[in-house]
Amino acid sequence: MSNPTKNLSDTRFSVLDLVPILDGKTPADSFRNTLDLARHVEDWGYTRYWMAEHHNMPGIASSATSVLIGHIAGGTSTIRVGSGGIMLPNHAPLVVAEQFGTLETLYPGRIDLGLGRAPGTDQVTAMALRRDLRGSGEDFPENVAELQGYFSADNPSARVKAVPGQGLNVPIWLLGSSTFSAQLAGIRGLPFAFASHFAPSMLHSALEVYHDHFRPSKSLEKPYTMAGINVVAADTDEEAQHLATSLYLSFLNVIRGKAKPMQAPVESMEGHWDASEEYAVRQMLRYTFIGSQETVEKQLQAFVEATQVDEVMVAVNVYDHAARLHSYELLSQLMGKQPAV
Repeated sequence: MSNPTKNLSDTRFSVLDLVPILDGKTPADSFRNTLDLARHVEDWGYTRYWMAEHHNMPGIASSATSVLIGHIAGGTSTIRVGSGGIMLPNHAPLVVAEQFGTLETLYPGRIDLGLGRAPGTDQVTAMALRRDLRGSGEDFPENVAELQGYFSADNPSARVKAVPGQGLNVPIWLLGSSTFSAQLAGIRGLPFAFASHFAPSMLHSALEVYHDHFRPSKSLEKPYTMAGINVVAADTDEEAQHLATSLYLSFLNVIRGKAKPMQAPVESMEGHWDASEEYAVRQMLRYTFIGSQETVEKQLQAFVEATQVDEVMVAVNVYDHAARLHSYELLSQLMGKQPAV
């Protein structure tokens, strides 16, 4: 899938904000930082701003995802705002249709609905969310079809309708870290986003499966792909590597099964992980680009050439808010004129 003529200016760039809770700070601080970040990246030309549903995680404040989407959309004016994603097994499709129908009615033409089939949490918390686990990812295709039906204008005789929601153009994306959702997205003619920012191993396989199975639909005439990456950009390679230790610590805690707020950067990761832990973290963070603007540009150029994705969803998990803003600003200077939405 390599094409050396594809440039960064041919690729849209967007933001994935996990709404991190910083060590020593509160969710209220996270929400203030999120709105501030959204306003900045809107000015810097990013295409969309997504937040993801997670539960029972002390380091992530985006559990009430649709509420936050409304907050960010209300505090910005042009950038698309959406979910990356809503974990559909946790919700009745009708409720999701009503929530996003309401968001689209309030902020027309600016709302995206990305759907995942994982619970976004541990099994005990999943039980608390659903009361039982019978509504698992196994019925994900049926739930996607039901949700699409609620948005459709072609079911005037339906006994159950999403109000608001019916007939509204809310773009539905399928998200995944395997080939399952890639195939489903292709078959249903939906855009597909791959979670390569934390599960990189099947990226190329999933993109190939998606393209092979794509069928044009009313919502999408040709395939459209997005891939998630991590970026830590700074004025120097050394500063970026220092800032990135917060990201390493976060993933190290995931591997150890420890839930903690985001930690401040450390001087060195030596002594914080052993060789096997370091290997595991670096495998998960394979598509993580760290360094100066020049260094990151070379890494990003190679990535878009290798994947041919239409859009890159960038997560910058940096402890210091000003440094996080600067990272997105440096990246925006590489984007050139973004293709129209």
